[in-house]
Amino acid sequence: MAGAFSVRCIFAVLLFAIVSAATEDTEALKLRDADFERAQKLFNSSMADRYEFDEAEAWHEHAVENPDQVAAEVEMSIRNSTERRKLGYFSCVTGNPIDDCWRCDPRWQFHRKRLADCAIGFGRNAIGGRDGKYYVVSDSSDDDPVNPRPGTLRHAVIQDRPLWIVFKRDMVIKLKQELIMNSFKTIDGRGANVHIAGGGCLTIQFVTNIIIHGLNIHDCKPTGNAMVRSSPSHFGWRTMADGDAVSIFGSSHVWVDHNSLSNCADGLVDAVMGSTAITISNNYFTHHNEVILLGHSDSYTRDKMMQVTIAYNHFGEGLIQRMPRCRHGYFHVVNNDYTHWEMYAIGGSADPTINSQGNRYLAPTNPFAKEVTKRVITTNGLWKHWNWRSEGDLMLNGAYFTQSGAGTGRSYARASSLAAKSSSMVGSITSSAGSLTCRRNVRC
Repeated sequence: MAGAFSVRCIFAVLLFAIVSAATEDTEALKLRDADFERAQKLFNSSMADRYEFDEAEAWHEHAVENPDQVAAEVEMSIRNSTERRKLGYFSCVTGNPIDDCWRCDPRWQFHRKRLADCAIGFGRNAIGGRDGKYYVVSDSSDDDPVNPRPGTLRHAVIQDRPLWIVFKRDMVIKLKQELIMNSFKTIDGRGANVHIAGGGCLTIQFVTNIIIHGLNIHDCKPTGNAMVRSSPSHFGWRTMADGDAVSIFGSSHVWVDHNSLSNCADGLVDAVMGSTAITISNNYFTHHNEVILLGHSDSYTRDKMMQVTIAYNHFGEGLIQRMPRCRHGYFHVVNNDYTHWEMYAIGGSADPTINSQGNRYLAPTNPFAKEVTKRVITTNGLWKHWNWRSEGDLMLNGAYFTQSGAGTGRSYARASSLAAKSSSMVGSITSSAGSLTCRRNVRC
């Protein structure tokens, strides 16, 4: 009897193993079918994007229709590192969350609008022209700022609908007057070597949802005392513009990413008059005096609501001061590489909150210019209460940061926009700062 019972037990175990294996095979087939269905959706949406961009190039003087719908998996896979590893992207991850979000894709030119899902910091909700059509700039001229020619950059940015603006070829654009942008626009210079230089530059005034990416902006000049069109239905008289590379005036949800900026008449990036929800990231700043101004004046209290993230930028050769210079507001300066300044790096007045985290500060050889910070036109008794802190910053060659204020984490809640990485990673995070050289069908 015992022997018969043992045989029955062995048979039961074998039967259970066979049934389990069959069940697992069935589940595996279901999973493979689901994976195939998701892959097919991803392929179809990629082909739709490719068709859209090819059509835009064929009819470059006009905007073209987007695909009706982008599959959810496409957008999610960009944010999901696990899915990226499945696609074989893991080997290109750098630690820069913006770049790791899109640069790993060798078919980036067919998925350009994924960039809009990669923003970080206070400007992370800037979608630019994501929900609109492509517009391909084919004409570098700017002969008539009141009646711009179709195919020009000016004709693209004044339209009153969302547009994702790209470039047909390399070009140098000398703007006759400042370029006044309308809301929901992306200027995407990837795949072409685009310079805006020698004339007026970019004005983002009383608009929202702007992305500026992949441009070389330099040698901007004061312009004005002229008529300039700002929309298809409006043009008006413009007084003198200062000659900033990028002027942000009374605007929100703005992202300035991966541009090379230098040598302009006034600032490289100025944000004033109640502007907020701004991210300035991955840019390469060189050869300039007053680099970034955030806040209109000490008396303009509407800037108390300003929030700006400055992340992953390289402040390079030939810079003197204002990286940034802040008034009022809340400013998160995180994981930037400061390799040059002549006077100071970060300055401010009118009680701004400055949260410096994970940056690398390399002081100049001048023994009187080692201090990172500068309180502008104020007395010691006033600035002692301003909330300025340095947390995890790397100080080199005698650099030092003068802290002030309460010193508690709670004081910096409104000046915190993303998790800082270790300052030891700054070199790799910022190694590709500035406009990128992107070739089609190759990781950018």
